Amino acid sequence: MKYLEFRKMRRSDKELPENEAREMLKKGSFGVLSTADINGMPYGVPVNYVCEDGRIFIHCASSGHKLDNISQNSHVSFCVVEYAKVIPERFSTNFRSAIALGKASIVDNVEEKIEALKKLVSKYSSDYIHEGITEINNSLEATSIIRIDVLHLTGKFANG
Repeated sequence: MKYLEFRKMRRSDKELPENEAREMLKKGSFGVLSTADINGMPYGVPVNYVCEDGRIFIHCASSGHKLDNISQNSHVSFCVVEYAKVIPERFSTNFRSAIALGKASIVDNVEEKIEALKKLVSKYSSDYIHEGITEINNSLEATSIIRIDVLHLTGKFANG
């Protein structure tokens, strides 16, 4: 998954193996997509997603802040927190998280778009596949899919 030279984690003793970070990314219930606009102003937003084969797929409306930012700057960060528990008496937090850095694009291919939407339905509404297919067909034109090709992935844990 590593194509470019990326900064190493400062606390390597807290780094998870890449396969654990990949599994966390695959199983997470939501993530935070961070983009930057043309002026470098950051924007982070929680989203539903599905991750498969080193790619993250996110559905959204056909216009909006995320898409505007990606059209100007395709470099993104995507964070998933699997677990977090504040330990007040230790002034610390126990957690597990994964951060993916990648290049985002808007899926233009209709078949890829439908496949991504089906994967999202399967992940979040597996008891409603038939209804999900109907929803996909009814809202396909009004829906966009963001695909993130993951270039670098790290996982981190802390046991405060």
